[in-house]
Amino acid sequence: MKLLAFDTSGEACSVALWCDGDLRQRLQRVPRRHGELVLGMAEELLAEAGVRLAGLDALAFGRGPGSFTGVRIATAVVQGAAFGADLPVVPVSTLAATARGAFRLHGARHCLVAVDARMDQVYWGAYRIAAEGDARLEGEEAVLVPEAVPMPAGAGWHGVGSGWQAYREALHARLAGRLVGEFAEVVCEAQDVAHLAVGLFADGAGVAAEAAMPVYLRDRVTFAR
Repeated sequence: MKLLAFDTSGEACSVALWCDGDLRQRLQRVPRRHGELVLGMAEELLAEAGVRLAGLDALAFGRGPGSFTGVRIATAVVQGAAFGADLPVVPVSTLAATARGAFRLHGARHCLVAVDARMDQVYWGAYRIAAEGDARLEGEEAVLVPEAVPMPAGAGWHGVGSGWQAYREALHARLAGRLVGEFAEVVCEAQDVAHLAVGLFADGAGVAAEAAMPVYLRDRVTFAR
């Protein structure tokens, strides 16, 4: 299985290449430069591995939620590459990939992902990491104020993502008794998108390029006047 994954949904721009279990990544934290960097990262990885785009089995991307501009960049890049090479695409939740990042870095298996959505809201998803490393959603992903995030079942949860830094007091007040720690520094990375995409592709989640659509969770991008 050979798969190239993109993520530009937040401040980090990353591309990862999965080749039969071997995983390599390029990542830079460069807000507002994703569009000029992402294709070069992909070309470097493919050249390094001696793989052509047409020789891949699939492409994957962080389909959101996240920065509206960032999510659109990844969507456009993956659609263009998929059309050109006639490859299927695997859309992957950026919240699920962030949860898997917390597992990869810290061993956290119960993850309450809250990513700062601005406008006093967070992108929210509760994930449990399965034995094989897949991230399984409990309930639904949503965008909402920190004071209204759903109460998860049981205790032993880790807070994950930038929302835990931006709205720490409100989230801790809401979730008192459920938390055992937090990893606010964890961001979505293409290597976690790739890992999840491999499993999703095996389960038949690949779609045609035109069906590879972003997920924003909300349409309004500015405060109402």
